[in-house]
Amino acid sequence: MKLDAQVPAGPIAEKWDRHKFEMKLVNPANKRKYTIIVVGTGLAGASAAASLGELGYNVLNFCIQDSPRRAHSIAAQGGINAAKNYQNDGDSIYRLFYDTVKGGDYRSREANVYRLAQLSVNIIDQCVAQGVPFAREYGGLLDNRSFGGAQVSRTFYARGQTGQQLLLGAYQSLMRQVHAARREAVRAPRDARPGRHRRQGARHHRAATWSPASIERYAADAVILATGGYGTVYYLSTNAVNSNVTAAWRAHKRGALFANPCFTQIHPTCIPVSGDHQSKLTLMSESLRNDGRVWVPKQKGDTRPPEQIPEDERDYYLERKYPSFGNLVPRDVASRNAKQACDEGRGVGESGLAVYLDFTDAIKRLGPR
Repeated sequence: MKLDAQVPAGPIAEKWDRHKFEMKLVNPANKRKYTIIVVGTGLAGASAAASLGELGYNVLNFCIQDSPRRAHSIAAQGGINAAKNYQNDGDSIYRLFYDTVKGGDYRSREANVYRLAQLSVNIIDQCVAQGVPFAREYGGLLDNRSFGGAQVSRTFYARGQTGQQLLLGAYQSLMRQVHAARREAVRAPRDARPGRHRRQGARHHRAATWSPASIERYAADAVILATGGYGTVYYLSTNAVNSNVTAAWRAHKRGALFANPCFTQIHPTCIPVSGDHQSKLTLMSESLRNDGRVWVPKQKGDTRPPEQIPEDERDYYLERKYPSFGNLVPRDVASRNAKQACDEGRGVGESGLAVYLDFTDAIKRLGPR
């Protein structure tokens, strides 16, 4: 099988603009003749269904929950990146593209990453239009804070509830389409099975829902699988139990290509495990590394309370190894270095599988509130 990513030709900064211009347009009056199935009602699925409905297409949106308003994106706390350069600190589409490729260990498909950087500015505008209450500065402009893997402040946030607020904005837009009769919500059983067939020379997609009583089939001109991640394939994960890759894997078993399953990110900030019985971790926002300082004792097996360890006996290893980024190195770099410190016997806590995230300096600088 020959794998073809179908990346448009031309210079990387012009690929997608040229591709959009060369694509055949769909007349607004013809959009209602096309049906699109979106499987999943999380942040990706709800946003896709709402946007496609707003464009005028007929959309069938499937979910397995009792209500479409359930998704793991609610656990996202810190924010969403966009190259708007509101802070005037040198950010740009190209810098966001560069930081993302570098943060991905240079393994990402660069054309897609550049397109992501281009669309980032539009995504923020769309979220604001949907009612997402991003934090604002005193003058009324959207505020930013710093995130890992960047030396500029480009993260838009809604306090510690960014994922939840993004979901609420997407659901509001999604339900607007339901009431406008441009989208239909369908609840499918948990064991829905995707399939595909050809008819009259054209490619159609179908999603079949199965239950002991009946089988229902839905045909459409295109299908979007937005069924969540697969972090729970790991024993320790911050992902919800439903993030189990079932739908994507079944589609793969029926012939769909499954790309880059190794692109699973290890998040460095979470509440450490309390024992061998625990298999679910609690996520902490990455923005905590914006103000906190990561450190471990310099000596192995040092079990003193952190307040009793003098400054000269602490190893702020991220600041020592990466002075340009400090504690805001990319997530994978922070995770690997934390594991290395624990493997050396310098981990803290009862398990020895944790490091300190110290806010003493931030509290002194900013005050207790």
